This record gives sequence, C-alpha cells and structure tokens, in this order.
Amino acid sequence: MSPTPVWLFDLDNTLHDASPHIFPHINRSMTAYLQRHLALDRDEANALRMHYWRRYGATLLGLIRHHGTDPRHFLVETHSFDRLHEMMVFERALRGMLRRLPGRKMVFSNAPRHYAEAVLEIMGIRREFEEVVGIEDLDYQPKPGIRGYRKLIASRRLNPRRCIMVEDSAVNLRTARRLGMHTVLVGRGLTQPAYVDLKIRSILDLRRNSGRLAG
Repeated sequence: MSPTPVWLFDLDNTLHDASPHIFPHINRSMTAYLQRHLALDRDEANALRMHYWRRYGATLLGLIRHHGTDPRHFLVETHSFDRLHEMMVFERALRGMLRRLPGRKMVFSNAPRHYAEAVLEIMGIRREFEEVVGIEDLDYQPKPGIRGYRKLIASRRLNPRRCIMVEDSAVNLRTARRLGMHTVLVGRGLTQPAYVDLKIRSILDLRRNSGRLAG
C-alpha cells in the first residue's frame, strides 16, 4: 500500500447501513416520481425503475437517456427526507477509526452530494473527508461505469495506483481494479473475487487490516 494513500469510500452500505430504512424510502420516492412524471401506475413505475437500475447502474441514467429527465430535479425529489436522523444506522466508533487511518479520504458515491453531506453530518464524520463527490460531480455517470471513475481521477488529478476504493459492491470494485486501484470489499457473507485485494466484515475492521493491502 502506498505510504500516502487516497481512500475512496462508497457511502451507502459501506459507511452506514442504508438497507433497513433509507433504501426503501428512496425506492418508494423513485417509483412515485416515475408515476407522476411518466403517467404510470405503481407496478409499471416500479418495474421501469428496476429495469433502468439493472441496465444502467442507476435509474436516473435511464430516465435521462429515454425521457429527458432533469437530473437535478430528480435527485432533489427522490432524496428528500423529513427525519433522516431517525433512519440512520451506523457504527459510533467509525469516526475514531477514520481519524486513525492514514492518508487522504474522499467519499465517492452514486448518490447526490446534498444527501451524502447530510448523512456524513449526522454521523459526525464529515470533517474526516477532504471532499464528498456525488453523482452530479461526475456528469451523472454512476458506478460501475468507467466514465465516472475517469472523471474523478482527471478532475482531482489522482494517481489510481495510490487509490484504495472501499465498497460494498464487488462490481464497482472491478472497475476500480481495471484502472489500477487497490480494492476493499465490505460486507458479511460475500465472496472475494480475484480483483478484490481485501475483504472485511465491517468498515470498523479497515484500519487494523489495511496492512494486508499490497504495495
């Protein structure tokens, strides 16, 4: 591992657990958005949401390509929370681990920046990251598509070989490896593909296992 690494952290289900409350809320909001703006019933809207997500890596990209949807409007409408703090599930010890982890730290998310910033503030870890990169910063090109990664690397002048990407999604790490990054997969019950350098059960395990990353 580089002596001055750049850690690129995914947000949802990597730094916090979005599955119990946040993801269901976002999915409902996206389905409702498609119902309103495409004049679909609930089942049709939900099926189209899933189709675009599977095909493009993000529902938004399908809406832009096929319906001319304004991405800013979509992201505001679908990532709006009245009581986000009540929906958060995360490890309180995370801030201490991040503070002791050497190197630069950035968040690299398919989510919009306003949502990512709000989540990090609630968790009390926003100051641990020098930058939060949302999908609008990457020309709305989501992971695992390579264009968003290349935009991040070029715009921030990063050396991919000094980058370590930390993700709960193996397919997103496959793209990172293609570009020369080190890769860390976070999650229980996941297999470790050949392109993953390190697999950990919890984000809290990162610092004490980081020495296992190859130089």
